[in-house]
Amino acid sequence: MPAVKGDGMRGLAVFISDIRNCKSKEAEEKRINKELANIRSKFRSDKTLDGYQKKKYVCKLVFIFLLGHDIDFGHMEAVNLLSSNKYTEKQIGYLFISVLVSASSDLMKLVIQSIKNDLASRNPVHITLALQCIANIGNKEMADAFGQEIPKLLVSGDTIDSVKQSAALCLLKLIRNSPDAIAMSEWSSRIIHLLNDQNMGVVTAAMSLLETLAKRNPDEYKGCITLAVSRLSRIVTSSYTDLQDYTYYFVPAPWLSVKLLHLLQNYPPSVIVEDAGVKNRLTECIETILNKAQEAPKSKKVQHSNAKNAVLFEAINLIIHMDCDANLLVRACNQLGQFLQHRETNLRYLALESMCLLATSEFSHDTVKKHQETVITSLKTERDVSVRQRAVDLLYAMCDRTNVQEIVSEMLTYLEMADYSIREEMVLKVAILAEKYAVDYTWYVDTILNLIRVAGDYVSEEVWYRVIQIVINRDDVQGYAAKTVFEALQAPACHENMVKVGGYILGEFGNLIAGDPRSSPATQFHLLHSKFHLCSGPTRQLLLSTYIKFVNLFGEIKPEIQEVLKNENNTRNADVEIQQRSIEYLQLSKTATTDVLATVLEEMPPFQERESSILAKLKKKRPDKVNVNLDRHPSSSPIPPNATAQKTQEQMMANQSSPVNGGGTSDLLGLSTSPPAEHGANPSSYSGVLIDVLGDLGGDASKNSFSAAAAGGGDSVASGAGGGIDLLAGTVCPEDTFNKFITKNNGILFENDLIQIGIKCEFRQNLGRLCLFYGNKTSFTFVGFLPEIEPDESLTSSLQIQMVPVDVTVEGGAQKQQVINIQCASDFTNIPTLTLHFQYSSVPQKFQMKLPVMLNKFMEAAQMDSSQFFQRWKILSQPGQESQKICKAQNPFNADAIKAKLLGFGLSVLEGIDPHPDNFVSAGIIHTSSHQIGCLLRLEPNKQVQMYRLTIRASKDGAAKRLCDLLETQF
Repeated sequence: MPAVKGDGMRGLAVFISDIRNCKSKEAEEKRINKELANIRSKFRSDKTLDGYQKKKYVCKLVFIFLLGHDIDFGHMEAVNLLSSNKYTEKQIGYLFISVLVSASSDLMKLVIQSIKNDLASRNPVHITLALQCIANIGNKEMADAFGQEIPKLLVSGDTIDSVKQSAALCLLKLIRNSPDAIAMSEWSSRIIHLLNDQNMGVVTAAMSLLETLAKRNPDEYKGCITLAVSRLSRIVTSSYTDLQDYTYYFVPAPWLSVKLLHLLQNYPPSVIVEDAGVKNRLTECIETILNKAQEAPKSKKVQHSNAKNAVLFEAINLIIHMDCDANLLVRACNQLGQFLQHRETNLRYLALESMCLLATSEFSHDTVKKHQETVITSLKTERDVSVRQRAVDLLYAMCDRTNVQEIVSEMLTYLEMADYSIREEMVLKVAILAEKYAVDYTWYVDTILNLIRVAGDYVSEEVWYRVIQIVINRDDVQGYAAKTVFEALQAPACHENMVKVGGYILGEFGNLIAGDPRSSPATQFHLLHSKFHLCSGPTRQLLLSTYIKFVNLFGEIKPEIQEVLKNENNTRNADVEIQQRSIEYLQLSKTATTDVLATVLEEMPPFQERESSILAKLKKKRPDKVNVNLDRHPSSSPIPPNATAQKTQEQMMANQSSPVNGGGTSDLLGLSTSPPAEHGANPSSYSGVLIDVLGDLGGDASKNSFSAAAAGGGDSVASGAGGGIDLLAGTVCPEDTFNKFITKNNGILFENDLIQIGIKCEFRQNLGRLCLFYGNKTSFTFVGFLPEIEPDESLTSSLQIQMVPVDVTVEGGAQKQQVINIQCASDFTNIPTLTLHFQYSSVPQKFQMKLPVMLNKFMEAAQMDSSQFFQRWKILSQPGQESQKICKAQNPFNADAIKAKLLGFGLSVLEGIDPHPDNFVSAGIIHTSSHQIGCLLRLEPNKQVQMYRLTIRASKDGAAKRLCDLLETQF
């Protein structure tokens, strides 16, 4: 508010003071209502109000509006203030119009007329106020009314500098809001020549306008290149004393320099350098900027370094954009290399980001590689995760065949401790580099299998599809791949993706290693089948296909495989696909002759050569970063780019049902390539979008629909139906499905005809992170998209939940990711509930689902010997510290499955503790911010009567019962 002579609107000051002194909301409302009544009566009854009083009352209305109250009067009085010749009165009138008058108001015609009067006046202050009001409203009506007057005002020789600045920025706002309403072609040359204006403020304002215009129509404003280089030359060669009014901490006009450098990047390099004089002058400017960066700083203040570096980095961006001067590219790379170990985090980040772009140039790629060790050190020691992300990008960009093994090795080493947010992208990049620059195929196979071992949860289907395709296409690596994957499967803890790869490769090429007694056919079968009960539905389906392949390869184990196929757990499985495969494969093994079996189960032919689907997924994930490496040496990869699209089960079963007439081989494991489905109006056609994002969350990617994902790899926690009704009643979480998340962290949290929600969880001590993936299965946009945690007083003090905001719109067929950070302050019982609101086709939707955040998620496995266990077991003998339940077993007893459940629950499995070999003994520690809770478990199965006794003891009263209630549903 401008200073006013006299009382300075004393009544306004008193009113604001009264509002601030109110002790309650009711008192404030009462005071505001009293003031509104007084102002209303003054406007109605007192026709002799002078300008000062109107200004005071209008100003009070603006203040009341800013407090959040509706104002439905006073508009005409504000419009009347526009005709005043006093600055303060006119200013308050324009302020009220800008804030409270709607663009569709009937008063807008009066406002436009008042603005026209002010623009036509000779008072620069009034003109500036009018221009500010036009920019604040900035609608199409304003653009139509003043689209010719403002450009004329901007280029007129009679207009003073301050008005020109306001006119340039006002015109910029109108062009951004209504680009087609103003014809700028007749003004283009005169706007370009504003770069030669004597006033730096006018040049700076005109630059913002000119950059926008040049982006929209580069050819029309091509003449600005010469003038921009000329102006830039005058700035960078001047001393800070030459431009005193526009020098910022000893840096002459830094923001104008940045705008000039950025303007030039709107034009292709060939256009910039077509004039030799302009090219030489621009080169001199850039060299001067690089030289000044090497000079000792003229000030120790951070503002000086910020301004200096802003110009430097924009100059480097221009060098990268032009990509034609090897000397400048190498100098830029060396300059950035000095920032890699700078103490300022932002400089390290920007240096890494710029060097990623420099690594794509043939002139500077080798120079960037010289900083490899520094970048690797940054990756290991950097505290800021965003800087580590840029370090990964730079390693990916600088990689070629000479350093691929070292870089991939370092990335694999870091992957074990990398932040959860960047692991999936790192996996994709390691897979791409290993494939593109593979020195030999055995190294590639070793790398991918090691990748699955290190980060199995983050290895998407595209990655393990790809290694299988390459192995199938290369005869010389098939035996080595079979031997290597056989050895990898012998590890005690084997990721499910490793089982998939092992099942496929051994099913195709297991005969190549069957001559070794250590990897005999029976050994291969027993090794794979030992993992069968620990795997999800899609993996079991694949293993069944491997078994029928074994029938063809190894006749001696055919009876053993037939026993597995006719097991009731398979032939009567709730998963229809497992049931169908078991029955059909069993009949095929019994009735088909040897020749028919050999034809149907023939080895897979080579895949067609297409673009690598790993690269396609990385392009989808980060389109701005994927090309920094792969376009540099297009012919250097020894491995052909094959497709990875998986066949649908309908295609697969068609092949199975007509093996002879088809005249081809059958892809029983479901990895044959097919073109991706086109996006259409059918919601199922968008399934690929979400499956790609969730990786193995989505379950069986061979099913070309969203519902298949829930039936395959993920368990739906809640379900609902679409149709534009309030679905709250239909989304109550079924306990039997939610219980599956007690021992697992990934899955489909919710799915119906409209939306699929996947979840990935990570927990470490008392901290947890949930990543929710919202996939729109329809072709319509969701608006008003709002996920929120339902308030629960019992959880307020126990769990600290922080939700990262998510966009309020989800486009058709698209997905959004949301991160929820959780800290466990103390033990708790209730489960957090997520409520999701959005509008679909203008119909409100509401869904509720439980989040898989239970007390055991904050448990860490503990190791101890027999004496320690029983000593602590005896100590925890108080009534509140023990909980015991005897229950009927829900599943057949399987030792490996029970171990997997206990490990998934967060407990260790202590071997050799209990004297009875069938019993299980476990230990763990629950971490909270306030305390730790020790937990001991003993599980005693009785196979004869299919019962078990579960006993849990915990150091805090009540904790054992809560854990026992959770775990009893798992066996």
